Amino acid sequence: MEWAVVVEDDPAIRKLIVDILNEIGLLTLDFDTADDALTYLRCMPDGCLLVITDQALRGQLQGAEFIRMVKEKWPATASILTSGSVLEASIVPYSTTYLAKPWSKDDLVRAVANLLQPDRPFGK
Repeated sequence: MEWAVVVEDDPAIRKLIVDILNEIGLLTLDFDTADDALTYLRCMPDGCLLVITDQALRGQLQGAEFIRMVKEKWPATASILTSGSVLEASIVPYSTTYLAKPWSKDDLVRAVANLLQPDRPFGK
């Protein structure tokens, strides 16, 4: 369960997220739709450590709905929701970190660190 799922329909942003996560030591699986990611995850009994998804995606599932479905089956999964649009707080699932685009590498690393290592402040 030491891997992350990245769902982003923009290939350049998806590659950037994957590269950053790999750089900080996480294994990744990436998808361009939440539908494909959920289909894959349903075959994995332990789920994954972290999901990072954009809100606006191609396919039937949007990011927030995907996160809710993942957390329903694997409640301990950490989650980050990104969006280039302003999202109402009610859209962001409980215990999910929201990152507005454009975000920086430090923003993403800080968000991941805060979720996966909350007892070790970023930069310490």
